[in-house]
Amino acid sequence: MKTTLNGRVLLLNFSYEALGTIGTARAMCLVFREAVFVEEYDAGRVLHSVNATFRVPSVVRLRAYVNVRRRRNASGMKRLRIYVRDKFTCQYCGVRKGADELTLDHITPRAQAGYSTPENLVAACVACNNRKGNRTPEQARMPLLTSQHKLRVGLDRVMLCHYAENRPEWRKYLFVEETVSERSKTA
Repeated sequence: MKTTLNGRVLLLNFSYEALGTIGTARAMCLVFREAVFVEEYDAGRVLHSVNATFRVPSVVRLRAYVNVRRRRNASGMKRLRIYVRDKFTCQYCGVRKGADELTLDHITPRAQAGYSTPENLVAACVACNNRKGNRTPEQARMPLLTSQHKLRVGLDRVMLCHYAENRPEWRKYLFVEETVSERSKTA
């Protein structure tokens, strides 16, 4: 049995809407303060104190509803989230690289009134980013491998689905069961 505080716990709003992930230590504090309901436990993970053993939660739900729409719309985009969305792959040449070998590229360059929004940013290797320069993909004759429609998916959702790949008990809360079964039908 693992007994570490490493790991992530899925945090749900009172309405079962996924809010994000929190660390195991934070989740345990919320459980002890009775601020959350434990929906699922992490199989085989426990914490030991001198006098007691505690099961580690995998999914927790807040006891009170939190209105997060405004916060979610204003949430900042982060480099790692874009890399995860693009699967650590250059969106021009298709080569998969590590985070330290990728850059963010503006599809419509800032010099041409492009914004720094997730929909206008893609992962690119240094060579492709330099080759494209201050041009659009059409001007540089470097078509994007991913359609811009797919770039509009919320980055928070991308991160949650990324975590859920290794946490099957989270899938029903993130509504990703359909995508998993669809993938197996097309394979």
